[in-house]
Amino acid sequence: MTSSLCNATHKQTGWRPLCLGLAGLTALTAAATDLADARSLRNEQPGASRLAGEPIMAIIALRNQQITVYDAEGWILRAPVSSGQKGRETPAGVFSVLQKEADHYSNVYDDAYMPHMQRLTWSGIALHGGPLPGYPASHGCIRMPYDFAERLFDATALGMRVIVAPNDVAPVAIEHPILFQPKAGPSAAAASAAAAAVDETASKADQVRLAAATASGEAARAMVSVRKVEILKLKAEAELALADRAFASAVAPEAKEQAEYAKTKAAAQIAELESQLGSARAQLQPKLHAVLTAREAASAAENARLAAAEAARKLARNLQPVSVFISRKTMRLYVRQAFQPILEIPITIQDVDRPIGTHIFTATERTGSDMQWSVVSLLGGSAGDSTEQPVGGAHKGGDEAVGAMTPELESAKAALDRITIPQDTVERIAEMVSPRSSLIISDEALSPETGNGTEFVVIMSGEPQGGLKHRRPSPQFEVRYNRLPYWRSPFAGRYSTW
Repeated sequence: MTSSLCNATHKQTGWRPLCLGLAGLTALTAAATDLADARSLRNEQPGASRLAGEPIMAIIALRNQQITVYDAEGWILRAPVSSGQKGRETPAGVFSVLQKEADHYSNVYDDAYMPHMQRLTWSGIALHGGPLPGYPASHGCIRMPYDFAERLFDATALGMRVIVAPNDVAPVAIEHPILFQPKAGPSAAAASAAAAAVDETASKADQVRLAAATASGEAARAMVSVRKVEILKLKAEAELALADRAFASAVAPEAKEQAEYAKTKAAAQIAELESQLGSARAQLQPKLHAVLTAREAASAAENARLAAAEAARKLARNLQPVSVFISRKTMRLYVRQAFQPILEIPITIQDVDRPIGTHIFTATERTGSDMQWSVVSLLGGSAGDSTEQPVGGAHKGGDEAVGAMTPELESAKAALDRITIPQDTVERIAEMVSPRSSLIISDEALSPETGNGTEFVVIMSGEPQGGLKHRRPSPQFEVRYNRLPYWRSPFAGRYSTW
């Protein structure tokens, strides 16, 4: 509002300095307000005053335009975000970090800078640093404050679960007989021993390779000596042949005598060289044998190194969290580990025509022989809802008491009650389960975004998906694990890297 004291038509020029002062004060106040608003958008909120553990999941609340990061004890970081604008909405669903790139530039949106990018789909949905106007404004990605994006980038690992929820939700502790409990399986000690075996076999392979190279060098030098004597012998034999021809054609006694002398000299030289050649060949033979032996040893050592490396990779992979997905739509159970499909079987679900919801169960930590689990239940909702508190209390130290029987927790337990998993499958998964493993139950089928080099991607069909629709579409095919590898499939090369 403009003060009458600063009206340009005022004829008393003595008021002018006061007008300028008031205008400057108004501008400074507005600038300070804008700066405070900007800082409120940039600043992250730290969790409880405790040592934060490894992040196990991040939840983006689209309605609240907020990201919250959780470890096994509760939430540890929280910050505002800017998700996809109307028509290009960030799809709600279940994702994981597929790729990380500290300095990334879009090849679709005018080479836009997307620092500390963490990819969620191969078609181009990602977390990254960016400007936050205070409302959804992106083309489908999730922008975070720049400093928060950098901090999160340094803390996360590939495969970390990312849940994009219509409403604000939080993990809640849950117990249920169907939730997998760990059994004897590969241990960290075994993986450490396997890694040590890789180092040992690699060192031995290096030593044997060096020995083979040394033997080859000695054999090569011995071969050079043999070749030199052979050349000298050939030269002496040529001189003897020349002397023979000279002797045969000589008429004068002097010429015959000279030719005879040349023949005698060449013959003596050949005899000497023959002796040297025999000695050189005798020295060469054991060196050639040593080369053959060393090469066989090097080949065996390399095979041992490769076998140890493969065993270590297998053990390391088996120690990675396992993901299980159960779809009411397809009535199948899928298992993945380290982005690779392991198992797919039919599953039994009671009352198959009744919705079961979408629930993400996460193994948070192991205490003795027991695995602790939490659950996040996704519910549909519009951005206009006014509820401010997360749906369900934060796991261990959240706003609600742990284990409170909320409607979401009842729904999650009811979903588990309706599922029957074959016992042999339960035992097989129990051997692989570890902290950060997950069980996802949903009415949805797997998204076509699930493919080679991904975790399970589940999109909530009842929520806007403009952020996916405006990107290069992924191949529309049923996800089955007996298909050709990605690099041999007819769809190879059709994924966007945006």
